[in-house]
Amino acid sequence: MGLLVQRTGRLARGLLRNPTSPAQTLARRAVATPLHLPRSVPSSPRHVSSLANSQENATDRETITRLLYSLASRKEVERYLRIFSAANKFAVLKVGGAILTHQLDELALSLSFLHRVGLYPVVLHGAGPQLNEILEREGVEPDYIDGIRITDARTLRVARQVFLEENQRLVEKLESLGSRARPIPLGTFTASYLDKEKYGLVGKIEKVDKEPIESAIRAGCLPILTSLAETEDGQILNVNADVAASELSKVLEPLKIVYLNEKGGLFHGKTNELLETINLDEEYDELMKQEWVKFGTKLKLREMKELLDHLPRSSSVAIISVDQLQKELFTDSGAGTLIQRGYKLYKHDSIEKVGAERLRDALKTNDDEIREGRKSVAQFFSELSREPYTIYGDEPFDVVAFVSRPEGEVPILTKLVSTKNGVLNSVTDNVWNSIRKDHKRLIWTARADDENRAWHYERADGSFSRNGRSLFYYGIQDVSEVERVVRSLEEKARIERAYLPLHAAKPSKGPDAVRAFSTCARRPAARVATVEGKRGYATAVERSGPLPATTSEPKRVALIGARGYTGQALVSLLNQHPYLSLSHVSSRELAGQRLPGYDREEVRYSNIGVEDLKKLASGRGDGPPPDAYIMALPNGVCKPFVEAVQEGGKNQPGGHAKIVDLSADYRFEDGWTYGLPELYSRSAIRDARLISNPGCYATSIQALIAPLLPHLDASAPPTVFGISGYSGAGTKAAPSGSTESQTKGATVPKISPEDLQGGVRPYSLTDHIHEREAARHLGRLNQGSSSSSQQDLAFVPAVAPWFQGIISTLSAPLNASLSAKDVKQLYLDFYQGQGQLVDIGAKVPEVHDIALQHAVKIGGFQVHSGGKRVVVVAGLDNLLKGAATQCLQNLNITLGYDELAGIVAK
Repeated sequence: MGLLVQRTGRLARGLLRNPTSPAQTLARRAVATPLHLPRSVPSSPRHVSSLANSQENATDRETITRLLYSLASRKEVERYLRIFSAANKFAVLKVGGAILTHQLDELALSLSFLHRVGLYPVVLHGAGPQLNEILEREGVEPDYIDGIRITDARTLRVARQVFLEENQRLVEKLESLGSRARPIPLGTFTASYLDKEKYGLVGKIEKVDKEPIESAIRAGCLPILTSLAETEDGQILNVNADVAASELSKVLEPLKIVYLNEKGGLFHGKTNELLETINLDEEYDELMKQEWVKFGTKLKLREMKELLDHLPRSSSVAIISVDQLQKELFTDSGAGTLIQRGYKLYKHDSIEKVGAERLRDALKTNDDEIREGRKSVAQFFSELSREPYTIYGDEPFDVVAFVSRPEGEVPILTKLVSTKNGVLNSVTDNVWNSIRKDHKRLIWTARADDENRAWHYERADGSFSRNGRSLFYYGIQDVSEVERVVRSLEEKARIERAYLPLHAAKPSKGPDAVRAFSTCARRPAARVATVEGKRGYATAVERSGPLPATTSEPKRVALIGARGYTGQALVSLLNQHPYLSLSHVSSRELAGQRLPGYDREEVRYSNIGVEDLKKLASGRGDGPPPDAYIMALPNGVCKPFVEAVQEGGKNQPGGHAKIVDLSADYRFEDGWTYGLPELYSRSAIRDARLISNPGCYATSIQALIAPLLPHLDASAPPTVFGISGYSGAGTKAAPSGSTESQTKGATVPKISPEDLQGGVRPYSLTDHIHEREAARHLGRLNQGSSSSSQQDLAFVPAVAPWFQGIISTLSAPLNASLSAKDVKQLYLDFYQGQGQLVDIGAKVPEVHDIALQHAVKIGGFQVHSGGKRVVVVAGLDNLLKGAATQCLQNLNITLGYDELAGIVAK
């Protein structure tokens, strides 16, 4: 599509942002890296430059720079480092007061990281929450007008003390990490009274003195400023920190203006959705009319508009969290909320209205297909004009997009081209937003090896690849509909042939994903606690972190029952596995047909009965016996197949092959090992020959309750309310005469969105099998592996009209008061070192956070005002961590592979 490197994350940052911050891990590693500091303080920028070019410092910088490559490509990192290093003023960072209270360590790590790569951001911090806390203790209620704090002499006295203390705390923390910092609490801002009668001792900045800042940088120090100002005659005045940062930026004109806050961006006051991009030229007036835009938010928007009106149009402001600072600075995807003046956009339904020559120039300059001569502009115009279309773009022609939209058919984005300015100024995202507003469904294609494939995957609901090309789509939820749409488009030559999907399942999103449920590329490790010597408690059941791999020998696995959604997901995972291959796939109805979704070699369905399975396991069947069997059969029918493998393989060296059962048949059997690696013994799984895969809801329930077991009120059991997508109900054969039934062996959901009529349906309101399953195993976790006691709990499930993903909400009475912070720490401690498939964060997981993801996400920690009832939310994909991913985890462990082989890219 000729797409240049994009600011990729503006539409999908909620997916990219996660509580496990690779940036923070990276910063910690950087600070731990020895850095050869100069023996004397440089006396000039030239001296700083010459020292930076010394071989020792260059080596150190290269070592630390390499750490950034885990966040982005080498090309991105080096480009930004080159740009920032050459800038006179690199960045102004405004730090919210709450960050100094709750995230001082993280902030200092991030700033120290920048200092070690030779960058000197100008840091200006607030102290609002600290000031409010002290004033409230003294009986003074904070008062605001238009977001500005009313400041009397008493308030100013406290403010001055708080600012000086917070400033010094940050400086001392930075210096403890080996980074030189200089406190500049006063002397930078000269101000007059904003309105003495109305606001009291609040200043309006009249002048900014750059010299203290430049002196600090010349000395190799990070300048740390407060927002206190002084009048010409020496009266200290309070200035809103956002306002001070704005005035400072007008004078310094830095490359980056970054506001750090705890929330990680600006959020819509009603929907609570992240405002990923705000284009002031188009949205400011409407935003300021919104009833939820008031107080500090209104002041922030007003100040940022005034700031950007004074700066080049290419300037922008980012509002992010501390743990996203490296991501915002050194990657094209960025983070948080981006505020910019924006560009006026257009959309027209004819080439003539846009201007043929301008379009021709844009395509010749920026489109690979035309620039390389594979297609002429005239040819493209001719093909475009065969059906209705819309051209989207911006007035400077930095971005142009073409959408073909025949009536009654799914629109196709045929081209999207951008200049470098369009990329850097996020015009591409603005145009994309305009396209999405107009089209609820869309299809587009790109090369499978497109260096910007992350941009495509983040904006797609699904994708699949064939012959070096990838097709992406959004707004089409039913995969069978995707197949019908693609087939229709191929027949009408609207897209190239060879795009039919591998199988009917939604694909995994990710920059390296090419098939449904493929490896989850660049997944970060689960966030873990860093407090030494602390754990929530030691369970009587042995737990350990991931075991080391003991083999990379290729092995074979047979899948008994592969027709359902979980079977399809397993096929896709095994298709990507580095060591395992599918030898046999069983399905009576599909016998003889080639297995879709598996292209490592040709595998056909076979009708494997009990006697056939016994023969296969004994080595008397078709080829050598498999090393493992996955039983993906309905509940209640698995036993004879398991017994056939046991009987047939009893004379094999070492006994019968490993078996992982996905049904509920053996989850209550003592002779079987229960395979939930993060909670129970991985060693037991490795040594087991019979492994029972947990249920999806049971996994979610246990992940929620386990860290709280010692703190639960024994007299009041916890309750979990779970709501699952309709894929959790499984599949059934298509009814006779239906469109689906025309394909042999086709299946349809047992429960469909049409059945639910847009609502949710509670079911199995008492004694759900997953309630009993979770109660049994949590009892063992709490009391010991040999205990038969159960953990009392209540579980109420419901099914919803989305396809996949479970959200479970725990309400648990406690035996003693805890704070939300304490509860979160319990989870961090409990899951420390338990691998990459548990994410602990602050936010409440939502369906879009967990659908098509391998990990269980836990967050939303809240405690009732009485302190003795906690609410925590977990989300997981019922087809992945609730089934297929967990099955492959267990299979990897028991066969001696790396636990995440074929699941998470290394």
